[in-house]
Amino acid sequence: MMTDVPVMTAVGGGFTEEESLIMPAIITWPTVVEEALKTYGSLFVNEPERRHFAEYLTGLLVAQRKTVSGINAEFAVTTDQSCLNRWITEVAWDVQALNERRVTELQRDPSTRYATQGVIALDNTRIAHDGTLIEAVGWFWDHAEAKHQIAHDYLIAHYVCPSGKHYGLECRRFRKEADCSPEEFKDHPALFVELADWVVAHELPGDFTFDCYFTSAPILNRLHSKHRGSVGDLKTNRKVEFGGRVWKAAESAASIPVEARKVVQIGERRQWYFTKTIRIPTVDHPVRLVILWDRKNGAEPRKMRLTNKTCWEITRILRVSRKRWTGTETFHRDGKQHLGMGDGQLRSGEGQTRHLYLVLLAHSLLVTAMHQGRACEWARVTLTTIGEACRAVLRDTLQRTITWAIERATVDAWTTPRICQVLQLT
Repeated sequence: MMTDVPVMTAVGGGFTEEESLIMPAIITWPTVVEEALKTYGSLFVNEPERRHFAEYLTGLLVAQRKTVSGINAEFAVTTDQSCLNRWITEVAWDVQALNERRVTELQRDPSTRYATQGVIALDNTRIAHDGTLIEAVGWFWDHAEAKHQIAHDYLIAHYVCPSGKHYGLECRRFRKEADCSPEEFKDHPALFVELADWVVAHELPGDFTFDCYFTSAPILNRLHSKHRGSVGDLKTNRKVEFGGRVWKAAESAASIPVEARKVVQIGERRQWYFTKTIRIPTVDHPVRLVILWDRKNGAEPRKMRLTNKTCWEITRILRVSRKRWTGTETFHRDGKQHLGMGDGQLRSGEGQTRHLYLVLLAHSLLVTAMHQGRACEWARVTLTTIGEACRAVLRDTLQRTITWAIERATVDAWTTPRICQVLQLT
């Protein structure tokens, strides 16, 4: 097997698109996976299962093609790809136990530990697929590409720490009503409530934030009943009780005179706002409405937000709401670009869900290594992005392969053709 992958250049420590090298087949796990085996290996009942776990995790971090066959092809000595496929789709290992241990392990590091200033960001993401034979797959509208696509729709709860680090907590897969029985069907608000209840049951501290799609009465009422703070975007056509009447939020915003707008600045961003405690039909408690404009005399508001914490200052409301982008969009981007979140083409719904949980694990392993006071020994540099961390794992993997080849030549007196044959370079 021969794979073209980027190689680190000496100039500036970055990658150039022009240069690539032939990556030989992987001989042993990278350091980060070896460490993960010590932590998670006991969740699997035998050595073959632990080997497949390490293979899959390594593949998500460094493989060029992060499908089962693509991951399997990266290794010099391994089993048939069907064995790895059965492990991810059929073998009875507990993916929930794996996820529970992952979030528990993250509490060992102060930079990823839960804190009262933490934020729980919830959002859904579409994971596109190539075929219609995948279990629970459906046609969804892609707003970015303005077309329908075959995909799974997952709701994911994320935790954003005061340090700025963030990671996924738990997920739920949405199934269309036509694809399940009436007893099984759960819409997006119901799945959101399940995730929120999971957070509350685990006693995770922090406030919730979400976009306008989830700013609905059932969700707002549920979070308030659990005594949890929340900040959500508000649709402009949502009905609100404002100024003694019920009208659309956009209409109420248009009634705000320019002189009533105040300035707020967070970092380099300067905005104008108006805030007022109001009522929303079918919401059981008062909420604080925040209307934001880019200019003091702006005709249309840029954003409208709601919080159940009517005593909060404007700066706190904005800081909590901004964590939604950090916790959700950044993970969706890194998961799809670097960790194969959208690459799994397994037909089994269970396999797809396990694939996502393993992506969450791969992401968490890298997040722990990022922004440390000193560089990890295996990384050799201080890591600041998931992309950098993946490239550091690739370098570590290649170094281990080179070290193995040198030892075979100098210690075991292997010939060059024999080494190349094992590394599949012939």
